[in-house]
Amino acid sequence: MAILIFFIAHWYLSLFCQTFFLHRYAAHGAFQMSRGWEKFFYILTFITQGSSYMSPRTYALLHRLHHAYTDTEDDPHSPMFSKNFWHLMNQTRIKYADIFNGKTVIEEKFTKNLPDWPAFEKIAHPWFVRLIWIAIYVAFYVVFATAWWQFLLLPITIMIGPVHGAVINWFAHKYGTTNFEVSNTSKNLFYIDVLMLGEAYHNNHHKFPSSINFGVKKNEIDPIYFTILFLNKLGVIRLNKVERRTIENEKATVYLNERRLRKIS
Repeated sequence: MAILIFFIAHWYLSLFCQTFFLHRYAAHGAFQMSRGWEKFFYILTFITQGSSYMSPRTYALLHRLHHAYTDTEDDPHSPMFSKNFWHLMNQTRIKYADIFNGKTVIEEKFTKNLPDWPAFEKIAHPWFVRLIWIAIYVAFYVVFATAWWQFLLLPITIMIGPVHGAVINWFAHKYGTTNFEVSNTSKNLFYIDVLMLGEAYHNNHHKFPSSINFGVKKNEIDPIYFTILFLNKLGVIRLNKVERRTIENEKATVYLNERRLRKIS
């Protein structure tokens, strides 16, 4: 029971940091926060992702390239240029490392308004730190596992961040439905997204990448959207109300137009 509780808590806490901080904040700048809160979420991301910690700056650059070059040879992670799920993960790992280590030259237009904390990255990013996290996870499983099959969850625990990314970057570009016509293969993976905290509404996101709400239909509930509204009320983050209202109105208009066109056809 302890392993299952830990695994579920780890899955969602890590996923929260990835979708809230790395994705919506770092990559898309969907809201703002102070340097103090930014550092807080840096540390929280490190704690929740552990051995698979991803630099917010590097993640943001990788994801911006994905949106700019989706499903082309320049896309850092497209199923169209990967043999399988695991090949996609490995290709993403290589391209992430090249960006982090400065081996990939990034155009200036992608490098604006990025979170950056070099001193912290020197502590959180090295391989020996990742090995310490792995040792902690293994020890926890050895102490608390009550059945052999629980150890099957250990590889996911160790690679939790890349697994979250690959679920969307592989499956949500191959399976699902679309609300919007877009120039790529992005799809909405689930009818109701409980597993990925709204990230699985991937077709919606590719149509409106800066929107804080990945859902469009009534059934498309995005838990992080409500979390963002709550944190905005608390003053942890700041939303641009005019920009948010414009995006949401545009989403509603485009979605209704798409429905009309599909009924006619």
